[in-house]
This record gives sequence, structure tokens and C-alpha cells, in this order.
Amino acid sequence: MISTVDFRNGVRLMVEGDPFYIVEFQHVKPGKGGAFVRTKLKSYLTGNLLDRTFRSGERFDEPKLDEREMQFLYATDDDYTFMDNESYEQLTFAKKTLGENADLIKENMLVKILVYEHRPIDVELPNFIELKVVDADPGVRGDTASGGTKPATVETGAIIKVPLYLEVGTVIKIDTRTRSYVERVR
Repeated sequence: MISTVDFRNGVRLMVEGDPFYIVEFQHVKPGKGGAFVRTKLKSYLTGNLLDRTFRSGERFDEPKLDEREMQFLYATDDDYTFMDNESYEQLTFAKKTLGENADLIKENMLVKILVYEHRPIDVELPNFIELKVVDADPGVRGDTASGGTKPATVETGAIIKVPLYLEVGTVIKIDTRTRSYVERVR
């Protein structure tokens, strides 16, 4: 059981029979009345955001999520094929069931697939990944001083905002939690 005292960003809980995770929370202790917690929850099943207020001390069940470490093998159209590292079983999932970071997955990358009631609901990538820029507007002399960003396509097809001076062929580090550029690797 999870209590409102245990709330942190990323904590998983069951609300109205569906699995959610906490995006934001705020403990509030008004001068009058009991304390409560304002939360922003995101559904694993639909991706919808839900604003909820809970009384302090309320308890919730933890969702029965199975985390399976898998290796990404290949993609065909909108289907992604993974191999379970323990059983060597190959499973194919639709891109939409893997969440918003599916386009950052690179061949042979190890990921954690969250499974709820025998179906995948989300993919957890490593916090930082390195990908090569394959398409970007050319850098112009003086861009480094002006700052700013431009969209760049990386080798997996994802579009990431990068500094203006980065060019095609550069390998960059990306924070998968925010889908943002961190640094140039080489």
C-alpha cells in the first residue's frame, strides 16, 4: 500500500482501477481543516493527465507491473521487436503501446518494458543515451555566440532541439526523461 506521505514524482499507484504514475504533487496544510495533497497523475493505459486532490493519509494499492529487461532488435513500420534477455523469447509491440519515447530506441539497446495484465504499457529507456545527428540545418558562423536552438533529426528518426552550432554527423547525449540535448559527445 502507498500512502500520501510516500508520494514522489514517478511513484506508481492504482486510481479507480487503473495504473497511474505521479507527474507532480504538492502537500498542502491549510490553516483550517485537514492537510491534503494535490497531484497530477498520468495514466499508463491512455496517457491522459488527471488532476486529483487526496486527503492526507489516504492509501492506494500499487499496480502489479512486471518490469522485463529486453533488447531492441528491429522495427518494421509501426511494430517494434524485442528479445527477453532471460528467456530469449521475441515479442513484437505496436509503437503506440510503447509510449512517447519509442522513437528514441536504437538497435541492440537494452530497455525495460513495463507490462500490465500481459500487455506492454510503457518503455523505460536509460536516463541518458547517445545518438548521431543525421539531419540538421547547417551551422552559420557566429551561431555559438547568439545561443538558441534548432530542430535536428537523430539516427532513430526522433527530432530533438539542439544548439545552433551542431552539425550532421555529431554524436550527442540526450536526456530521455525530458527529450532534451545534454552535451556533444564527439
